[in-house]
Amino acid sequence: MDSTPAAWSNADAYLAELLVGHDPHLESALSAQRDAGLPEIEVAPVGGKMLNLVARISGARRVLEIGTLGGYSTIWLARAVGPEGRVVTVEAEADNAAVARASIDAAGVGERVDIRIGRGADVLPTLVGGFDLVFIDADKESNTVYLDWAAKLGHPGTVIVLDNIGREGEIVRADSTDSKVVGTRDALRMLGEDPRFDATALQTVGAKGWDGFALAVVV
Repeated sequence: MDSTPAAWSNADAYLAELLVGHDPHLESALSAQRDAGLPEIEVAPVGGKMLNLVARISGARRVLEIGTLGGYSTIWLARAVGPEGRVVTVEAEADNAAVARASIDAAGVGERVDIRIGRGADVLPTLVGGFDLVFIDADKESNTVYLDWAAKLGHPGTVIVLDNIGREGEIVRADSTDSKVVGTRDALRMLGEDPRFDATALQTVGAKGWDGFALAVVV
């Protein structure tokens, strides 16, 4: 079979059907996001399940999410932390946060989720540290700011997932003028050079195209 975006998407759909299945609350959250006209930039179902598993494997009880959008990944994370856990999620757009709040509450995990509205650079300094897992999926230009705060608000052993590092392979271009690529390259360099982190990164292909994520631990 040829390696094409259509083939990647079909394989993603197969994996999602086999390993994720159907969930009315998650599917309703996506429908609400579409109806509200939010961009279709949420994690794929297999990515949401991966976040849920990483949180459970690491035993995370306090999770920080930077970039709420419509709350799809937030629901996955809130389920992972359990009834006694908490997710603090930061969203710059109040309209997005309202859509997310409704979907999170409808999914039955509203009491576990604290949505903070505002720019990450403004909200993060107001938070109390001790997060066990940090998921970064917001404006790529601010990735290094978010990583710095992930280290400050975490502890040794805190897991960090930085999404969308593939950028269709453009990350290899040192001469790129795309601000998202520049921000991603800066973040990857920070993960490789900053002694607070031990990290790796994986490319992915699938329903979201050619992309990837970085996985790090605070040391």
